[in-house]
Amino acid sequence: MRDRAVDALRAFAILGVVLGHWLVTAFVMPGGTGDVRVASPLAAMPGLVPISWVLQTLAVFFLVGGYSAAKGLRRGEPWGVRLRRRLARLARPLPVLLVAWVPALAVLRLAGYTPDSLYTLVKLVVSPLWFLCVYVVLTALAPAVAALWRRLGMWGAILLVAATGLIDAGRFALGAPGWIGWATVLTGWLVPFHLGVAWADGALRGRRAGLVLLTGGTAATALLIVCAGYPVSMVGVPGAAISNLSPPTLAAVTFGLAQTGLALLLHGPLTRWTRHARNHRAVAAANRSAMSVFLWHQTAMMAVTVGAFAAAGTLPGLHTAPDRPLWLVERLPWLAAFAAVLAGIGALVHRFERPGAPPDRPAPARSPNPARVPDVTRATP
Repeated sequence: MRDRAVDALRAFAILGVVLGHWLVTAFVMPGGTGDVRVASPLAAMPGLVPISWVLQTLAVFFLVGGYSAAKGLRRGEPWGVRLRRRLARLARPLPVLLVAWVPALAVLRLAGYTPDSLYTLVKLVVSPLWFLCVYVVLTALAPAVAALWRRLGMWGAILLVAATGLIDAGRFALGAPGWIGWATVLTGWLVPFHLGVAWADGALRGRRAGLVLLTGGTAATALLIVCAGYPVSMVGVPGAAISNLSPPTLAAVTFGLAQTGLALLLHGPLTRWTRHARNHRAVAAANRSAMSVFLWHQTAMMAVTVGAFAAAGTLPGLHTAPDRPLWLVERLPWLAAFAAVLAGIGALVHRFERPGAPPDRPAPARSPNPARVPDVTRATP
């Protein structure tokens, strides 16, 4: 039986990513038609940085990913079969996005957009895909992570946090080359994934675990910002010397621990909330379209931006520089336009997200097979 509270956490995490991109990514057209520049309100208005604390939800993605991967382990199932089954919903919709952008780029080039502007647009479409690459790697490693949990328990997560800290110390304080920081893409995001595996195995239950992670992660993040000089923003800010995400820093990992604690605390209320039929259906629908929303939300924003400029020229909150508080007020109504276009795109492409299922209803549930059980057992930390 699916845990709809976990599905709700996944849906809220996706909503955070989408709203985050729509709010902190602005297209400015200083040279008129064909000239596109990307700006962020966080660079001009540091007071908006708390938005990043709410909308940067990657740790929740990996927490839920670890939970789902562990629950999906089946004893005796070949590794390749398991991986194909887990990644089927990624493999089908992604090529559709890439193929759709080929004629779109041709049309934009004919409309007068410069090669630099086209590169900017494509980069924004492709850049979120790094998350999928990391997710694929961690999903492939799920049996090994489950084995790590069985052997080391919570010490596995502690060692991963320590490894991230050592890598940060090397590149920030000991003169090591900056490229070593990219190792934290694995060590850093393995932390919530490992905790997700532990959660699936029955650990981290109850309010105590959630409170410890929330308070400890929050305190550690605050200390790293105040005492060690880590950036306050949990997303990259144009022009900043250090980003907490590219690659993930120790502050991003401790912030993820706080998010994990909050997710654990919300699991009970969300379980009760999803018992209502309307909420249950909403969460189920959100998860059926999750991949389409993630892959196409940047395209929807660009479609509105380019189309509105072609029809009406420069519009406040859509094509103007995000350098004043009024910009945020002007931006908010455009979110509804982005959402409407995204819904239209989703209606066209959602059939590619569920292999073998009719487009208008979810795939039928399989009969339970007692021979297939999760390959995760309880371990004592």
